[in-house]
Amino acid sequence: MAVSLTSRTENSRLPKGRGAVSNWTGRYEQLKTEAFDDGWAEDENEELPKLRTTLTRDNTKTIIARNSSPDVPFDRSINPYRGCEHGCVYCFARPTHAYLGLSPGLDFETRLFFKPDAARLLERELRKPKYDCQVMAMGTNTDPYQPVEKSLRITRSILEVLAAFNHPVGIVTKSALVMRDIDILGPMAEKGLAQVCVSVTTLDRRLANRLEPRAATPTLRIETIRALADAGIPCGVMAAPMIPALNDAELEAILETARDAGATLASYILLRLPLEIAGLFEEWLQTHVPNRAKHVMNLVYGARGGKAYDPTYGTRMRGTGEYAAMLKKRFEIAASRLGLNPQDRNRLDTSLFRPPLERDGQLSLF
Repeated sequence: MAVSLTSRTENSRLPKGRGAVSNWTGRYEQLKTEAFDDGWAEDENEELPKLRTTLTRDNTKTIIARNSSPDVPFDRSINPYRGCEHGCVYCFARPTHAYLGLSPGLDFETRLFFKPDAARLLERELRKPKYDCQVMAMGTNTDPYQPVEKSLRITRSILEVLAAFNHPVGIVTKSALVMRDIDILGPMAEKGLAQVCVSVTTLDRRLANRLEPRAATPTLRIETIRALADAGIPCGVMAAPMIPALNDAELEAILETARDAGATLASYILLRLPLEIAGLFEEWLQTHVPNRAKHVMNLVYGARGGKAYDPTYGTRMRGTGEYAAMLKKRFEIAASRLGLNPQDRNRLDTSLFRPPLERDGQLSLF
């Protein structure tokens, strides 16, 4: 059943092409800012000017992030960017912008930080004698193929290093731009070194446009799965996040559509609303689906022990309670029926890892 959304006319005073409704104040700020109408607008239906995306160089000294979380299938990852222009209102990474003194709201999707030295830093790390090769994850915090990657090409430079070292990589993305790098990922996949998971939130184009306004359309994401599969790259679908009473009815359809396009792996994640995201998401609900807002949040509370979010390891991805159990059962039945095997996600080869030879005492790739 299609979700009834408010009209563009009703929301004409919202930032165009952005997911968050406001610049929600970060949790570390002493003062809270709040927009209000002072009555000077000549036309209350006049659209606000577009918010420009700004880029700031991130001179980080290291590029591999480590984690020891028991409920994620990787212990290291690379994020070429901070912030994400896709603007997914539900993104669990939004609160990280508060560490920079910025808002997890509109700042997260408009004030981006890029790491131009990522490939060089990665090669230096991989050449350390004690480096132990395990699958490298990309797309864990922000999308490595968000729009700015088209011109900056940082993700591509990282893949070039990983390919040279025969280092396995697992990518999660909502972007069709990953198809640009099939020339790198294809040969890596032949060696068991690459796998891509495409995140599909909904098949409803209008809902996707409101939830994740600058990500690829649902149709293009399915075509991306098809292109990757046709190139011999193991491809999965992540039905995420599943939002109660908003897109959860689409779970089986998403899995089947992705399977028909060539996906062989599948997973799902229940909506996560840590820290500032809870307020941002409720604000989004009241703006775009006000008639469903209360029902959606009541189901979220029911699946999170009466809170907007419960960070407990082991349950934070899937939730608890009757609703969460039902969603889990639906996924298991659909995945089994469709021949999708979520247990195969990390079967990548780490045994081929070898640092390439250096030339004249210089890093071989730079």
